[in-house]
Amino acid sequence: MLQAVVFDFDGVIVDTEHLHYEAFNKILEPLGLGLTWEDYVRDLIGFDDRGAFTWTLQKAGRSASVEEVRALVERKAAIFNSMVSGGSPTPFPGSVELIRALSGRIPLALCTGALRSDIEPIIHGLAIANAFDAIVTADDVSASKPDPMSYRLAVDLLAERYNREIIHETALAIEDTPTGIASAKGAGLKVLGLTNSYDREYLDRADFVRDTLVGLNLDALRELMVAP
Repeated sequence: MLQAVVFDFDGVIVDTEHLHYEAFNKILEPLGLGLTWEDYVRDLIGFDDRGAFTWTLQKAGRSASVEEVRALVERKAAIFNSMVSGGSPTPFPGSVELIRALSGRIPLALCTGALRSDIEPIIHGLAIANAFDAIVTADDVSASKPDPMSYRLAVDLLAERYNREIIHETALAIEDTPTGIASAKGAGLKVLGLTNSYDREYLDRADFVRDTLVGLNLDALRELMVAP
């Protein structure tokens, strides 16, 4: 049975990782901590900004106090928001279509390690802001992915919204990173992994793996959940 669907954001709905990478480097390069794209993909995709900055600073033997990390996150958010202010990033094929096809037919949530200020201009620009019954961002949890807290909260909010129990094992997460998959699996969800950011071999913990969301609808997702 499929009782709910929970989308990740960056790398699943929209192609924004290069923008996040550029924004991070605008902060890190003056500190002598600039990243290559390979560094970013290997080490940081899937973490929220707090985790990414903390990991980078600690790896370099730098101070990473809560106050210092918060200041870096705020600066990076301002840079990222200026990048997307001119228009919404390109959605991945099939993502917006699937969200619209599911909205109103099944409990639907967005669960992201991004800040709310990062995603709101984009989901409004794509006209999908009202499609979700619940939205969980890095602002809503004390520990983001790979910790399962955000996915647990997303399912709990959907259950509250619909006033019925939703068993986590009957919810499907759509993710693109090993970090995100670990978060969803830790919360007990089934996971559909997408190869938008990583090759299939890195998504081996996902229950299902696809190259695209094109052609998927509610019936197809239900069939996935009961496939042997």
